[in-house]
Amino acid sequence: MGKAEKRAITMADIARLANVSKPTVSRALSDSPLVNERTRDHVLTVAHEHGYAVNRNAQKLRQKRTNTIAVSLDFHSHRQNHISDPFMFDLLAGVSEALGDRNQDLLLCAPNHNDGVAFQQILGSRGADGFIILGQGHREDMLNEFAMTGAPIVVWGAADEAANYCVVGSDNFRGGQLAGQYFLDQGRSRFLFVGDTSFRELRLRREGLQSVVAQSRETIAIDEIELHSFRYESAYDAAMRYLDVVETSPDAVFAFNDTAAMAFLSAFRDAGIKIPEQVSIVGYNDISSAGYFSPPLTTIRQDTHQAGRVLVAKLMRILDGEMPRSTLIRTEFIQRST
Repeated sequence: MGKAEKRAITMADIARLANVSKPTVSRALSDSPLVNERTRDHVLTVAHEHGYAVNRNAQKLRQKRTNTIAVSLDFHSHRQNHISDPFMFDLLAGVSEALGDRNQDLLLCAPNHNDGVAFQQILGSRGADGFIILGQGHREDMLNEFAMTGAPIVVWGAADEAANYCVVGSDNFRGGQLAGQYFLDQGRSRFLFVGDTSFRELRLRREGLQSVVAQSRETIAIDEIELHSFRYESAYDAAMRYLDVVETSPDAVFAFNDTAAMAFLSAFRDAGIKIPEQVSIVGYNDISSAGYFSPPLTTIRQDTHQAGRVLVAKLMRILDGEMPRSTLIRTEFIQRST
């Protein structure tokens, strides 16, 4: 006769082994504020030692919340749904880490599920408790309409007084000012801004750059390339076309992201223009490769880990019935070799 199968350990067993009540075990495993930290750690230790795993699906059915947050990327701003900007994935990682710290699951919305109707269906079917939108793009009207239904939503982007939703973002205007002041300090006088200013965030960066020029009272020319693609190849091609037709090349380039800045750096260098002797280049975001490019890229940093924590914290407050205000995270100038 074979050995009897080992009985699976239950929540009641954990309660007995930890010398606490079954409700206390349940609260500790769900990270309830009703259980103090010492008791929670004790229960979790006992559960881990005895191989007890929480049945998350059953737990969700018992609770009013699903403990799942839907995250939507701005696919519509990228050609053929190909997101080529590494910053978006850094930001997604920051949100994912912050959700994990709060024991929340992440539901990533597919490209064809990124509109108000699809969002309503996800909420209605209890697929998620709320939404974190990474990138407004040109979706402000849709997001306003969705927020007007009472949907819990927090957006990464640029705040607008007319918005009906909470926005978290960096100080884009300040970022433009930092880049402009750097160019002035380097003695530059022919500025080039690269980016599509129909996006609110990029328009604020352009306005910040312009404000520094206006305050300086220097004779500064500002040219502009309206770059629609986020891809490195597209930015490189745009830079080469620009250099072919411009009479006098710029001596300062402020790009809307680091990928475009690195593409312009490569194009200028291939055209025989020395970096940084003849032109200063500033990117935006401080993606991981920016500091290892040749030469290392000067840029404006947006802290994706802080952004993730703030986005998640704001949404949790909304789910608790609060109405948090939009907020800005720190914008930092990172000077390297360009």
